[in-house]
Amino acid sequence: MPEFVKVASKTKLDGQSPICVEVGGKRIALFDLGGEIHAIDDVCTHEGGPLSEGLVENDEVECPWHGARFKIATGEACGAPAYESVVRYNVRVSGDDVEVEV
Repeated sequence: MPEFVKVASKTKLDGQSPICVEVGGKRIALFDLGGEIHAIDDVCTHEGGPLSEGLVENDEVECPWHGARFKIATGEACGAPAYESVVRYNVRVSGDDVEVEV
């Protein structure tokens, strides 16, 4: 049964670059978009690039390896070279704790 697990502190994310956390054997990328925290798989569905190291523009992240783009809020693939979306995780913030449901 899925449960929320603390993965980071909100102050670590405030207006900063995305970060990668490992929880439940998964690499998860955390993004702060205007104060709202989002979590998606950190592994690009094209060739496994680290999305937490990608360029963030507006509401999308670009994989640093081959330029695949994904919607940060939904994990939706936005076109070539990736056609498969990444998993999106539920996030909740409790005080300074960022928790992801895994």
